[in-house]
Amino acid sequence: MKKVIIEAPYIDQSPRWPTGCESVSAVMLLRYLGYDITVDEFIENDLEIQDFREENGEIFGPDPRKYFCGSPYDPDAFGCYAPVIVNALSKVFSGERKYEAADETGTSEKELLEKYIDCGMPVIFWACIDMREPVTGPQWRLRDTGEWFTWISNEHCMLLVGYDDEKYYFNDPHNGNGLTGYARDIVEKRRRAQHMQAVGVRKITAG
Repeated sequence: MKKVIIEAPYIDQSPRWPTGCESVSAVMLLRYLGYDITVDEFIENDLEIQDFREENGEIFGPDPRKYFCGSPYDPDAFGCYAPVIVNALSKVFSGERKYEAADETGTSEKELLEKYIDCGMPVIFWACIDMREPVTGPQWRLRDTGEWFTWISNEHCMLLVGYDDEKYYFNDPHNGNGLTGYARDIVEKRRRAQHMQAVGVRKITAG
């Protein structure tokens, strides 16, 4: 049975960043690539963040495709989607142009393994906390447009580092889970519930 595991540094989000799974997963990948960066530095310098506000009895909040919704330090905050992490990573990479981040939302798991994992590159991957059932809601009006947005709760981000015939393996930052294998079928189901999101990083080749 083929088994691939990339040995990437592990960071537990629990002590300081209860809703910061996306940032923690990104920093695990950055540290694997040799970047000397902390989660706090990534959040402060690179992550686009917007808070909620109440107006005439209605809640207006950020678009998670543009901003982290709330604060990664707040256990009652929400999170963000792949474009926000692509944007944040692009800021980190902008100085030396060795790597580029790509939004791989909609890319199949098979293709992610071939494009990244088999080439020694972990993938930032959205699913659900501990593979729990997704929960629809809450809703809020987007601050930018006034449109209604529905959040899918139990959203979670991890670093995909490997696979075998039965499982995908993650550096799962939730609750000190560490290197954890989850059954392929449940991972794929939970990823579909979270809009099939993923972020990959590619090395930029000269010329």
